[in-house]
Amino acid sequence: MKILVFTEGTILTHQSDIGLTREDIVKKVMNKEKTVRDFAHYVPIGNAVDKIKKWADWGAQIVYMTSRKSQKEVSDIQNVLDQNSFPKGVLEYRKMGEEYKDVAERVMPDVLIEDDCESIGGEIEMSYPHIKDELRARIRSVVVKEFFGIDNLPDSF
Repeated sequence: MKILVFTEGTILTHQSDIGLTREDIVKKVMNKEKTVRDFAHYVPIGNAVDKIKKWADWGAQIVYMTSRKSQKEVSDIQNVLDQNSFPKGVLEYRKMGEEYKDVAERVMPDVLIEDDCESIGGEIEMSYPHIKDELRARIRSVVVKEFFGIDNLPDSF
C-alpha cells in the first residue's frame, strides 16, 4: 500500500498559526501574509506525525508531495519533516512543467490524501480531480479541509 500525502495545508502549517482557527489561517493565506512563504518554520498540524507513523507501522509506504518547486524550499520542507520525526518517505515535487496531477500519476499511490485547497482556489488546485480517468479509478482519494489536519482519518486503509 502506497500513501501519497500532501504537505502544506494538509499535514503542515506555519508555526505562527498555532492556536488560530482554521478559518483565520485560510484568511492569512488568502491575504498572502509573509509567514505563509516561510517554509522553514512550518510545523505539523495536530497529530499528523503519529497518524502517519500508524500508517507506516501498518506497512504503508509513505510518499510526501510538496507544493514547493525551488530546491531551497523543497529542502526546507524536507527539513521540517525530518525535524518533526515524520516517518521516512520520499518527498516528491513538481519538476519542470509538471502539475500536481503529474506528480500523482508518476507516484501512482493507492491512496492520495490532500486538502481542499480552499485558500488558493479549491478543486482547480487539487491533484485528484485532474488525474487521467483510467488512473484515477485506481487511486482512493481522501480530501480533508485545508489546515484541519488528518487526525480523524482511519489508522489503516
